[in-house]
Amino acid sequence: CCYLQEVIDSLAALCPCCCCADGRQPQGAALDSARQNLASTFVNAFVNAGFGQDKLVTVSSEQQSSGESVHWIFKNKDHGKTSATASLGLISLWDVEGGLPLIDKYLYSSDNAVVAGALLAIGLVNCGVQNENDPAFALISDYVSNTDPGVRSGAILGLGLAYAGTQREEVQELLVPLVLDSDMSMEVAGLAALALGLVFTSSCKEDVVEAILTALMSRGETELSSPWAKFLVLALGLLFLGKQDTVEATLEITKTLHEHISKYAQVVLDSLAYCGSGNVLKVQELLGLCGEHIETEEATVWKAVHQAPAVLGITLISMAEPIGSQMASRMLEHLLQYGEPLVRRAIPLALALLNVSNPGQQVVDALSRLSHDADTEVAQNAVVALGIVGAGTNNARLAGILRSLASYYYKEPTLLFLVRVAQGLAHMGKGLVGLSPYHTDKQLLSGIAVAGLLAVLTACQDLKATIGAKHHYLLYCLAAAMKPRMLLTVDEQLQLLNVPVRLGQAVDVVAQAGRPKTITGFQTHTTPVLMSSGERAELGTEKYIPLSPILEHIVILKPNPDYVETTT
Repeated sequence: CCYLQEVIDSLAALCPCCCCADGRQPQGAALDSARQNLASTFVNAFVNAGFGQDKLVTVSSEQQSSGESVHWIFKNKDHGKTSATASLGLISLWDVEGGLPLIDKYLYSSDNAVVAGALLAIGLVNCGVQNENDPAFALISDYVSNTDPGVRSGAILGLGLAYAGTQREEVQELLVPLVLDSDMSMEVAGLAALALGLVFTSSCKEDVVEAILTALMSRGETELSSPWAKFLVLALGLLFLGKQDTVEATLEITKTLHEHISKYAQVVLDSLAYCGSGNVLKVQELLGLCGEHIETEEATVWKAVHQAPAVLGITLISMAEPIGSQMASRMLEHLLQYGEPLVRRAIPLALALLNVSNPGQQVVDALSRLSHDADTEVAQNAVVALGIVGAGTNNARLAGILRSLASYYYKEPTLLFLVRVAQGLAHMGKGLVGLSPYHTDKQLLSGIAVAGLLAVLTACQDLKATIGAKHHYLLYCLAAAMKPRMLLTVDEQLQLLNVPVRLGQAVDVVAQAGRPKTITGFQTHTTPVLMSSGERAELGTEKYIPLSPILEHIVILKPNPDYVETTT
């Protein structure tokens, strides 16, 4: 861990090539400039997330060099323009006043892909922020009924991200009709359901539950076999996130759904309802599903489709405490050796969920091994998992592995694109931002962060049809899980205070007598300071008293009335 003061020199915008150096460049027929530009767009967005400036999309035409007459957004093709424009939202993350003027002009573009990206960017800027003017709904709502499917998709996902966790009734009124309309494409219905899942996470909202169940009942076999049907199911699960027994009635209804989706829906609902509970019986049930050897052909792949969420379910239930996490890791190792192909493909994603922004040596080694797997889908998911595991850590060892993967896959456009995205994630926010859903010394779980992570992991179950095709903008769902990693101390007037803190590895002192040490191997730093996964901070002075028992993120300090200055 290093001081924020040491990295403050990084306030200058970083170029994507700084994070992707040393990889062999694709040559000849392997060269895909549109895909390369798209990769650079994502690297640039993640690396400069929250900094408000970069060297690609926020650069005005006057600032561009004389040889560069075309703006970066228009160097991308069709759907690539959507992600490039949306990257403005991630770069301006949490800065509504500063970000909206940058985005506004693109709403009036004649190119629908750019308009879709601008709507998504507005959602990203407002993600996790409460603004008294509430600009997101006013700007986005009219576009939800747009005739262009791309613009409509951007508006829907933008609304979902802007109001994640707010349970906003107006969003429900706008999006529920889109879920219920059987004439609507599965893509629009799936994104509308995902947006509702983000907005009403853990709410058990009855009207939304009924709408999604009705949509699943009214769709045909072909539509339920598409990747977007999984987003309808995910949204249903998010409504019951962490609610345990409350899900039972809905679970019974899912047993009556079409056989193509019924088992998948049951597993997802059960897994999400018991997220973080450590329920051993549920883990045993899911392990039994993972251990099944189901013989499938091309037309009957749906028979085993429930095994991937079962693998993720084991992780979701077990990840709340360290012993459960270790046991889940061992289970995944066994499944890797004996599991069916669909199970093996989900294992890298499960490892990522178990170690978000926590690049331990064992998990990085396991994913590095899987990234060279003979099964292309396992390798692709392993590369994405490496990015999530190292998200915002600037881990040097992980960065080296990703550079070697860039050289190894220089002739594989999709894998090279994913490696670049993983590199951007590893250096996310220049090391000042993380994705971990747990906070308050790992005692509390953020449902919104889990929802954002699961949206991306669900897309990775059908990577070829989603992130690997035209729907790469789903990666921006990670914005729901982003939060700063630094510890800031302020006084009662919210003015920055620089005080000494001891930062070290956390020690479990539950049920120990007396006042045992809660950290080990500590160093004394002056705030603000960066905190990595598994670290804990203690105040290094008696001059102030913290108003919260756990030192994380922003901590308010008040003067200690009993403090006496000692002179040496």
